[in-house]
Formats: sequence, C-alpha cells, structure tokens
Amino acid sequence: MTSPAAAPHPSPRPLILGSTSRYRRELLERLHLPFEVQAPEVDETPLAGEPPEALARRLALAKARAVAARHPEAVVIGSDQVADLAGEPLGKPGSHERAVEQLRRMRGRTVIFQTALSVVCQASGFEMSDLAAVQVRFRALTDAEIETYLRLEEPYDCAGSAKSEGLGIALLESIDNDDPTALVGLPLIRTVRLLRAAGLPLLG
Repeated sequence: MTSPAAAPHPSPRPLILGSTSRYRRELLERLHLPFEVQAPEVDETPLAGEPPEALARRLALAKARAVAARHPEAVVIGSDQVADLAGEPLGKPGSHERAVEQLRRMRGRTVIFQTALSVVCQASGFEMSDLAAVQVRFRALTDAEIETYLRLEEPYDCAGSAKSEGLGIALLESIDNDDPTALVGLPLIRTVRLLRAAGLPLLG
C-alpha cells in the first residue's frame, strides 16, 4: 500500500522592491531572496507642515501600495528616508549647492534619519509598516571638509547628503540605532520581520 503523495508546498508570492534606489536594492540582495524592482512613481512632495516621521511613513506606504496595485499577487516593499533636523525634513539634495547648504546646517548637530518601511500584498490583504529612527551626531565640519567630501562622494541622491556607507562616515561623531542597515536606506532587521509576517520564507 502506497502512502498518499504529500500536498505540494505552495510557491511563495513574488517579491518586488518598490524603489529605484540602488542602495536599497543592494541591501535587499543580502537576504538571498529573488525579487524584482519596480519604480513606484509616487509624488514625494511633503505636505504643508508635515513632520519628517509622518512624511517618511506616508511615502513608504504610498510606494508599496502604488506597486501593489499593479502587481496584486506580489509582496511589495516600500521604503522612504527623511533626515529630521529639529523637526524640519531634509530630503535628497539633488545638487551640489543644496548639499553644501544641508551639511552646513547639520554640522555640530544631531539629526534623526527617519527610515520608514511598508510591506503590502493586495491579494492577501496584508499591510504592515514600521519605522527605524537613527540618531546621528555630525562633527563640526569646516567648509573645506564639506567641499572635499562632496567632490569625492557626490551624495546628491542621499537624504541629508550623508552617504554613511561611503566617505560620509567621516562626517559623523556617532550613530545610535538598533538596526545597522537603516541609515543606508532599508532596515533589514525590520524587513525580515515584515516579510516573514507576509508569508515569505527566509532561511528555508
């Protein structure tokens, strides 16, 4: 008498990173999960009077929802980072002049990098969000140091002009957080937690 065949294990849902950031893509690759990348095409303009934490949370969820609407069967990751300077949001500088302005304002001060994360699967009705706040103390930088850093690193696509995984680490006195990848743009400890909750297997 033969035993009945075991039911096939359902295939995990496809995973999509709703971001065009190369930094987030490189971080997600560390988890050894197959994934695609899709541009979320979300307006990132802050609302009037919107606090940095609220802005980061809103944009992370909007990015995940926008991609999930196009791929309802997939599990979609959305993330956003906003530098919080005493309650004022600082985004990507986009130019040398704006980067100089940002770094001059941040030197000698503590900045909180609010990194928000959302995971959405429209088909299963799954939606969870989290936020990693990274407290960063900047050195009392000289104008010459700022110019040298910007010339060598060109961090114009980084929130607050601070590319900590590169030469930007030389700008800092200290980093205080509980998720070491959060400052780079995608908090992987929280990402793993949310992906597991969404039903994606990690570590087999």
